[in-house]
Amino acid sequence: MSWLLLTVTSAVFLGLYDFFKKAALRVNDVTPVLFGSVAASALVWLPLMVWGVISPSTLPHPALDVVHLSAREHAFLWGKALIVGSSWLCGYHGLKALPLSIATPIRATGPLWTIGLAVLLFREMPSARQWIGLTVILCAFFAFTFVGRREGIHFHRDKGVFFMIGATLLGALSALYDKFLLQSVQLPATTVQAWFTVDLAVLLLPTLGPWWRSPQRKPFVWHPAIPVIGLTLLVADLLYFLAISQPDALISLISPVRRSSVIVSFLLGIIIFREKHLLAKALCVLGIIGGVLLLS
Repeated sequence: MSWLLLTVTSAVFLGLYDFFKKAALRVNDVTPVLFGSVAASALVWLPLMVWGVISPSTLPHPALDVVHLSAREHAFLWGKALIVGSSWLCGYHGLKALPLSIATPIRATGPLWTIGLAVLLFREMPSARQWIGLTVILCAFFAFTFVGRREGIHFHRDKGVFFMIGATLLGALSALYDKFLLQSVQLPATTVQAWFTVDLAVLLLPTLGPWWRSPQRKPFVWHPAIPVIGLTLLVADLLYFLAISQPDALISLISPVRRSSVIVSFLLGIIIFREKHLLAKALCVLGIIGGVLLLS
C-alpha cells in the first residue's frame, strides 16, 4: 500500500477515534472510558511484546518489534505517559462537554501550538508562509467563537473549551517530546508507542478507586465503543508509522493529510449526533485545515 493511501486511512481511523470517544462519553464519566480505551491498547501490545522477546523473527512486520529498554529510557517514557495522560484527560473532559463538531476542530489547531512552543523553547523561526498559516488558523479559531455562541458556548469562559485548549497545548508539548525521544534518545517509534501505552494503563489504574467512591459519579454503562477507542488509535498510529517508513514518503504531506481526520469526526458529529450549524462550522474547519497546509 502506498504511503499516501496509508496516511489517508490513518486519518479516517483518527476521525473514528474521536467519534467513538464522544459516543462512549455521552453515557459515562471520563475516568472509566479513558482507562478502558488505554487498557484495550495495552492488551494488544502486551502479547506482541512477549512474542517479540520469544521469537522476534516471526513477527508479522518488523515495525512490531518492541526493543528492550534501559531504566533511563523507561524513565523517559514514563515522562511521555504523564504528558499524554494529562492531555487525554483534558481532551476527554472537553469532548464530553462540547459538541463533536466544535471540540475536534479546536484539537486540530495543534500545529499552531506546536510551532508556538518551538519558537519559545527552541528559538525556531517560522517561514513567511508558516506565519500566514498561523494567522489563518487563529482567524478560523476566532470565527469558531462566534459559531459557538449560537449554541450557548462562550469560548472565554466555557470549561469544555479550556479543557480542549489544555489538551491541545499538552499535545503540542508531547509532539516536541516525541521529537526528543525519536531523535535524541533514538528510540524506535513503535517501541515508544507500545511502552508508553502500557505505562499509561498502569498510571491510570489508581484513578478508578477515587472515581468509584465518588458520590457524584454516574453509574457505569458498558458501551462497545470503549475498547474500540483504543483499537482505532492503535490502527491509526500503526498505519502512520508504516507510511513514514517508506523511502519515498513525503513528511510535508503526511502531516496535513493526517490532520484531515477532523473532517471525518466533524461529519460524523453532524450526521450521527445531529449537531447544528453545518455551513458555519464547515467554513471554520476548512480555514483550520488550510492553515495547517500552509504550516507544513
